[in-house]
Amino acid sequence: MKKFITLIILMATTFAIAQDITGTWNGKLEFQGVQLRMVVNISQNEAGEYNGTMDSPDQGAKGIPLSNITFSNNSLAFSVPAAGVQYKGDLKDGIITGTFSQAGTSLPLNLSKGLGVNRPQEPKAPFPYYSEDITFKNEKDGITLAGTLTLPEKKGNYPAVILISGSGPSDRNEEIADHKPFLLLADYLTKNGIAVLRFDDRGVGESGGDFQKATSADFATDVEAAFNYLKTRPEINKKKIGLLGHSEGGMIAPMVTEKNNDVAFVVLLAGPGIKISELMVLQNYALGKISGLSEEALASSKAQNKKIYDVVINERDPKIRKEKVTALFKADMGADLAAQGATEEQIDRYAASEAQGILSPWFVYFLKYNPEQALKNTKCPILALNGSKDVQVTPDENLNGIKLATTANKKVTIKKLDGLNHLFQECTTGLPQEYGNIEQTMSPVVLSEISGWIKQQVK
Repeated sequence: MKKFITLIILMATTFAIAQDITGTWNGKLEFQGVQLRMVVNISQNEAGEYNGTMDSPDQGAKGIPLSNITFSNNSLAFSVPAAGVQYKGDLKDGIITGTFSQAGTSLPLNLSKGLGVNRPQEPKAPFPYYSEDITFKNEKDGITLAGTLTLPEKKGNYPAVILISGSGPSDRNEEIADHKPFLLLADYLTKNGIAVLRFDDRGVGESGGDFQKATSADFATDVEAAFNYLKTRPEINKKKIGLLGHSEGGMIAPMVTEKNNDVAFVVLLAGPGIKISELMVLQNYALGKISGLSEEALASSKAQNKKIYDVVINERDPKIRKEKVTALFKADMGADLAAQGATEEQIDRYAASEAQGILSPWFVYFLKYNPEQALKNTKCPILALNGSKDVQVTPDENLNGIKLATTANKKVTIKKLDGLNHLFQECTTGLPQEYGNIEQTMSPVVLSEISGWIKQQVK
């Protein structure tokens, strides 16, 4: 959901530098019609040695370490050994003109100073409302979470909504591809008379806990703790507290609501409506198709993914599960990697690395989950929105799943919004690699839709 299709390119890249090469540099790597923004951060220690990291915002990758950074005679070079990446470029007139190489493929990559992004919708202080950084305790797991509560005025009695982020470690603004959708949502809703609580995921930002060991069920307890916290605030109307979840957050919201009759309303933004294993197969197919893969390649990928998912879902012994999944990855990619010159040891390391990601506690729980029952048990008003160009949570299948699961609930509104992607941006392709290239953080149509519907529920 916040997880992007794997391209060889993104395993790493790095770039940066100028007469004074220290600082932040940005560029775009183009591959098969897809643009991937790259951000390189370079620093220099007292001994004159360069250190650096690379971010790939469109793929959610940050802090990839660079090695062998050299800069002499206006020529920059660095590498990412773990990914077999090399970069060389020459600095002239403030631009580094260079070449990125990996696995026998070379692509042009030119770098300019700064982040190179424009986010016209991003709210800037001073804000015309009250904002307070707060903490609250998840008593069940013994962790303290940190967030921001915004109120239309410092004193009053307001309806409120808790924002629940999508998959992957997210801060309170749900920052992705240099966008801050939850900051924008909180700003818009608060200006419309609705209090908003947004918080850092456990283990992220100022929140305690360990994100890597947590599952969606654990994140649901964090949301419950946030709900209980809001009930202690005199500025909040305790009978008018709702939940808004994006992507995986749209799965977590009903998990919380089915156990808590006090939740006043639920907003699902690109929330799952079908088995997650089915959703992932559809996601991989949609991403591959728009990326230009042939039907043969798509069919092969679908079959391979289904084999892996079946093992993850059905094999109960963790050791055997790991062995089987690793073997499937090796069988799928081993021959291609060997043809590119990889050794048997390197192929084994690749297969083990891919298996490790699939077998994390979060993904195993996630893949096994079916949102149907929680949706059936959600009795409060529901607003479910999805973009017609969402390729991560495909709209037709998931909105239809939500509709079928909530048939008994007469207070459900379901809408597919034309031309919007998974982040609810007006877009061209819907591909995740496009998110960062779009200046818009969220369509005004969506902001208005959410605000208007919530105000109707809390009259």
